[in-house]
Amino acid sequence: MLAYTHYESDNRVMRYAETLAARGDTVDVLALRHRNDEPPTANPSVNVLPIQARTRNESTRIAYLCRVLTFLVRAACLLHQRHRRQPYDLIHVHSVPDFLVLAAAWPRQAGAKVILDIHDLLPEFYASKFAAGRETTVFKVLRWIERRSAALAEHVIIANDLWRARLIRRSVPGEKCTTILNYPDPRIFARQQTARRNDRFVFLYPGSLNWHQGVDLAIRAFAKIKERVPHAEFHIYGAGPEKTRLRQLAGELNLAGRVQIRDSVSLRKVAGIMAAADVAVVPKRGDTFGNEAFSTKTLEFMMLGVPVIVAATAIDQFYFNESLVKFFRPDDSDDLAAAMLQLFEDPRLRDHLVGNAAAFAQRYDWRVNQHIYLDLVDALTRPASGCQPS
Repeated sequence: MLAYTHYESDNRVMRYAETLAARGDTVDVLALRHRNDEPPTANPSVNVLPIQARTRNESTRIAYLCRVLTFLVRAACLLHQRHRRQPYDLIHVHSVPDFLVLAAAWPRQAGAKVILDIHDLLPEFYASKFAAGRETTVFKVLRWIERRSAALAEHVIIANDLWRARLIRRSVPGEKCTTILNYPDPRIFARQQTARRNDRFVFLYPGSLNWHQGVDLAIRAFAKIKERVPHAEFHIYGAGPEKTRLRQLAGELNLAGRVQIRDSVSLRKVAGIMAAADVAVVPKRGDTFGNEAFSTKTLEFMMLGVPVIVAATAIDQFYFNESLVKFFRPDDSDDLAAAMLQLFEDPRLRDHLVGNAAAFAQRYDWRVNQHIYLDLVDALTRPASGCQPS
């Protein structure tokens, strides 16, 4: 596994690695480390190699690119060294960015199979993050990089069905591309009884603090109802470039103590925090990227028995309906405020959503769907027999 991420907080990378290790495969993970040199909290059967520190505070494109290129060079050197000592059968490269697949170029030439796992479509992510249009030179270059990166892999995994359709139109043959959602791991996101330590009603958002996630909209929505929900708080856990601005916004709206913005925690710790919430808020914007980016938080909250308020984006309406989640109009803080107030005041609606979502989430359990990934790995690494992944 090669990923420009912190292993202990990335559900997708952790789930793949530990599933492979559980069936007896030897798994190395080349990933990021925290600046305090705290060792990653990992399954002992997975060998995590944190090769570079990162704080998510890049304010410019150049700063981000320099860090990624440094990681790419370090990863390529380490893969070369380790592959020479004990050849890898498979290298699973996680994007973003797509061009990290270059780190696996020499092992691929030496016989290793390569999967490129596109978590986010980079051209659309760039356009959202830096307000760039589809006709800009950079957007077109990123699409070219996407095509070339996909060509270097034997197979491409994409994170949702809408993106698979787009990827097939512009970069990858259909037979070479498989959708694997970011399915929650039931070993981590299992429904549990939580003891409430006070009478506070907690709205919760855990995740990255990027503009497209719309957390500022949720803060503004909470400010609109704060007088009508005197015992409610809005807790935010995460890291990202918007964190400072979100804290400033909470101060400007006189939400001190009512809105609590905290640092991100490991995946296993955040599951307990999520389970203790009363209502989850997934307030993505409806821009080019957010409209089609599937948030695994929604399924995780469903598995934990927490009702979810979700922006009615194209991707969320593709997978969910109003019997499972409470929709609000994307980018509309007034409509989000109304949804938050309705769920606060209506425990029967909360119970209705939780009951329906629990049955739905069972079909999106990683245990039910892990065979898609394992079959793909086995088809790629099986000794030559003419078989190809479907």
